[in-house]
Amino acid sequence: MKKVIFKDKYPVYTTEILKEESRFNSTDEIIEYLKEKVEKHCIASYITVFDHYSHTKCLSGHKILEGIINAKNIIFCFGKEIPTPKILAVRPRSIGVCEFTDKFEINFLEAPKEGLQKELEEWIEELRK
Repeated sequence: MKKVIFKDKYPVYTTEILKEESRFNSTDEIIEYLKEKVEKHCIASYITVFDHYSHTKCLSGHKILEGIINAKNIIFCFGKEIPTPKILAVRPRSIGVCEFTDKFEINFLEAPKEGLQKELEEWIEELRK
């Protein structure tokens, strides 16, 4: 995984996984795997899956990068404390899974706690064979 600053302000972790390197064959399989990870986690709560591709495609004048064939976000929360109202700005969490014909690109916003950040990175690395 590598950290990039998206739009000069958002710390995003990103990785590409070739389909031949992946344990999974589709966006839906990856989302299901991530859902299981969230549901088994001691403090995480699964919320929903957002079909970003279908949502965007049905909008008038939509733009989707050529080559993208699916794009979904799994939405969940790692919240066991509310130390300040500002924490709500970084919750809930989301992992985006973008599928191309030959690869997946996985992205998520940097987590506010280092331990959770490392755990998310581990979940993503487990997508590889």
